[in-house]
Amino acid sequence: MARHGGGRGWYGKLVGAALGVTVLATGASMWTAQADAVDDSSPRAAASASPAGDLKPVDVSIAHASDKGARGINITIDDGPDPVWTPQVLDVLREYGVKATFCMVGTQAQAHPDLVKQVVAAGHRLCDHSVSHDTAMDKNTQAYQSQQILDAERMITEASGGVRPMYYRAPGGAFTPYSRKIAADRGMRPLGWNVDTKDFERPGADAIVATVQREVPGGPTLLFHDAGGDRSQTVEALRRILPWLKDQGYSFGFPVR
Repeated sequence: MARHGGGRGWYGKLVGAALGVTVLATGASMWTAQADAVDDSSPRAAASASPAGDLKPVDVSIAHASDKGARGINITIDDGPDPVWTPQVLDVLREYGVKATFCMVGTQAQAHPDLVKQVVAAGHRLCDHSVSHDTAMDKNTQAYQSQQILDAERMITEASGGVRPMYYRAPGGAFTPYSRKIAADRGMRPLGWNVDTKDFERPGADAIVATVQREVPGGPTLLFHDAGGDRSQTVEALRRILPWLKDQGYSFGFPVR
């Protein structure tokens, strides 16, 4: 998997703030809200509360497949939430009736809890994308990996009002066997991707669309971003890609769990 962004990327400036919450993770209490399917007929999404002991481990392998089968597509959105771009991405998804998986950075979720709640209320799923988006975290200690994953899980759950992330995506694909097990034991399926749109490089909406059209036969999970810079090209590309995928006979689902 591509390691975009290099090193700690644009989240480096947030590491100092993240360290403060990281200390809390070592003895963090078990969270009690289990993220289940959202009833999108309701304007407010409700998490079904369950005791911490009811957390069910999931498969530790990295998921790529769609729960919609061979013609399913998983739209995944990384690095947010962002107050400028996340609402625009949500508008496009709503326009085309598409549900997506939002892989959120813990510090971003903590800073914008209203947006996390909007994502959940719209019927989308949450994914833990670490505290500070350190793409070299696989080179660090197991204690550090654990803190990055568990702190982010806590921060996202708090921001959402009690809905837990259902997946864990390592920044830049920096998974380790240890980090996958930590996430899976908490009920978060490790999540990969098949199509890296490279939208973070801002190659132009045409290039983003062309990448999807060329590479989508290779697998169902598409990677986009709603933070980390100007994402106007991503918004425009999604506006063109979503109807095109529907015209090709694809349906939209979520990554398998």
